[in-house]
Amino acid sequence: MNTKRESDEHWDAIVVGGGAAGLSAALMLGRARRRVLVVDAGEPRNRFAAHMHGVLGLEGMDPLDLLRRGREELREYDVTVRTGSVTVVRDSGVDDTGNDVAGVGLTVEFADAAPATARALVVASGQTDELPDVPGLREFWGTSVLHCPYCHGWEVRGRRIAVLGTCAMSAHQAQLVRQWSDDLVFFTAGMRETGTELDAEVAARLGARDVTIEETPVVRVLSEHGRLSGVRLEDGREIALDAIFAAPTARPHDQFLDGLHLERSTTPMGTALAVDQFGATGHPRIWAVGNVANPGATVPLSMAAGSMAGGMVNMMLVNEDFDRAVAAPPSSGSSVSSGAPDSTGTPAEYWEGAYSDNGHQWSGAVNATTASVVANLPVGAALDLGCGEGGDALWLAEQGWDVTAVDLSPTAVSRGAEAAAARGVADRIDWVAHDLTTWSTERRFDLVAASFFHSPVDLPRTEVLRGAAEWIRPGGHLLLVSHVFESEADVPPWAHRPDPEDQQVHDDNPEHGERPGHLDLPTPTEEAAELALDPSVWELVLAEIRPREAVGPDGRQTATLKDGVVLYRRRS
Repeated sequence: MNTKRESDEHWDAIVVGGGAAGLSAALMLGRARRRVLVVDAGEPRNRFAAHMHGVLGLEGMDPLDLLRRGREELREYDVTVRTGSVTVVRDSGVDDTGNDVAGVGLTVEFADAAPATARALVVASGQTDELPDVPGLREFWGTSVLHCPYCHGWEVRGRRIAVLGTCAMSAHQAQLVRQWSDDLVFFTAGMRETGTELDAEVAARLGARDVTIEETPVVRVLSEHGRLSGVRLEDGREIALDAIFAAPTARPHDQFLDGLHLERSTTPMGTALAVDQFGATGHPRIWAVGNVANPGATVPLSMAAGSMAGGMVNMMLVNEDFDRAVAAPPSSGSSVSSGAPDSTGTPAEYWEGAYSDNGHQWSGAVNATTASVVANLPVGAALDLGCGEGGDALWLAEQGWDVTAVDLSPTAVSRGAEAAAARGVADRIDWVAHDLTTWSTERRFDLVAASFFHSPVDLPRTEVLRGAAEWIRPGGHLLLVSHVFESEADVPPWAHRPDPEDQQVHDDNPEHGERPGHLDLPTPTEEAAELALDPSVWELVLAEIRPREAVGPDGRQTATLKDGVVLYRRRS
């Protein structure tokens, strides 16, 4: 999926890590109608294991299958999941009382994408298990070299097992593993290497349950026919084994937070971000869940922590939304939504709100008028300007075009990219979320298409179209398909009508043939006159109105719509 972010995106929450904890947090936030981005490096801690255990209802499932299922569930709630890694997280500054000074949230920088901002961050990036440097040990990690008896003990019950001492926790691990086998060896040399001595009382307890204590260092893990078979000691002796438990050193993936100087906690299992029972760190906008905050968390514990943090993040955002609403100056008119987006602010804010505050807006099908015109053009490179959720871009790619699809709304672009992947044309479309008034490119195109490129918020439409025309190769085409409302009868019954006061404003300032209100859109002839392209460079091929039958969003209402078509060809 080729998705480019050439300017900052803004999300309600960014979740770093797509394991059990991160996906659980994202699920809760998605179901709360939050705009959520999950950024996943694709290296879950338990990827070395073929099965997970102790997960009620999912016993024995491949952990990667759980993550695949989780991602599929997130799609229903418009959660965006991307492959990538975070390099730096910055904030706007937090005062001595923990308040966000500027109130603009966090900036998240990525290794391979433009930065994004978020009101909240859930860190679920996991950890790396650093194993002792014993030849042959890592090759069996997750299969017969294990760390958690609750996760893997049943599968090796009653077998010949060893615990490879590495730290103070190893003595605890040896006592625990004894529950699963009465044939247990505890290698203690590694503990001495880290400055830890086996306590005499603990040694006596182990001896009381027939645990063999071996002080000679292990120098190699042995195998036969691809299976672990034992270990070789420094003195040359070999001990037959079926499994080894080890306590690896936990290396949490949280370096991208270093600049925020968050408090850490130290436990026998290692150091990690300090969090409360809800996963909250000392930063008012950052939560941490899963192994990055709790090195001993199993899959169900990580899922529970993620779900709890997701709910708490949403509650923080709910409170903040109300605080901002109370602090904002009162607005005129009713507080009841009219069903249409608020046509204030910048075009980027308007259109992002129009998409992010709702589910999918369009069917994903190409506009019929656009398809009928393009079907007669030679296939090449196309720019879909104001692509929305990508219906036209997807169709162009399926016809063989190499497409660049650009829109103001990151949400719309993300939905288009997901649809492209589902329809098998992701490699033919580059998706770009950018302010159309400032976006530029070195590419040249055989077709620039702009379908229904209108905005209720002021957008220098003509200037944008003229600029895009400069990127068309000789022999290429500029295609504009627009709504045409020559009278009130041309407006379909499902269309939003403007506020009567806005209608009066438009009535008092008529343009384009005295058409009122939102009917103030140019006809093809007026469109061509506004563009005023140099006739020595451009041939006007079409300037006409085409009627077509359409079905409304409810699937029942029908109407005859009028599409204005303007088609230019750049002369050679």
